[in-house]
Amino acid sequence: MAEENGAAAQAPTPPRMQVAAQYIKDMSFENIAAQKGIGDGDATPDIQVQVNLDAKKRNVDNQYEVSTRLEVNAKTKGEGKPIFLMELDYTGVFIVENVPEEQLHPFLMIECPRMLFPFIRRIVSDVTRDGGFPPLNLETIDFLALYRNELARRAQSDAEAGKTADA
Repeated sequence: MAEENGAAAQAPTPPRMQVAAQYIKDMSFENIAAQKGIGDGDATPDIQVQVNLDAKKRNVDNQYEVSTRLEVNAKTKGEGKPIFLMELDYTGVFIVENVPEEQLHPFLMIECPRMLFPFIRRIVSDVTRDGGFPPLNLETIDFLALYRNELARRAQSDAEAGKTADA
């Protein structure tokens, strides 16, 4: 019995994440087609979505602010005339405990945006619908792949900077 209590006391505490707040930090939607009198044209526009992530520690212990920024550009196929532009900066305040320091950055840049994504998807859908277009339902974003791609991009950039410094 004493061994079981000792083993339980030494078991690592699992990571804990709590969403303290989430909100739209900034948002804009421009219905360019209506402003410029562009007709319907092709029924299926060319839609480009850019995602940027940012995380920073707040002045309160274990609290982090994680922002997911989306830029959605819709253009006509062929001519490439702009139809609409949407920019959204959606932020969550997270209380994160029991995450080792070396794992904190990936945790903030992968798990936290993953928690916010369903709300972001709903906002984009509602705003595009309210802007006079069919609702845009974003495909699921692979935040792990985004994180890995950013690490690879930074490593390549650092390697190129090292080559330039050696030359």
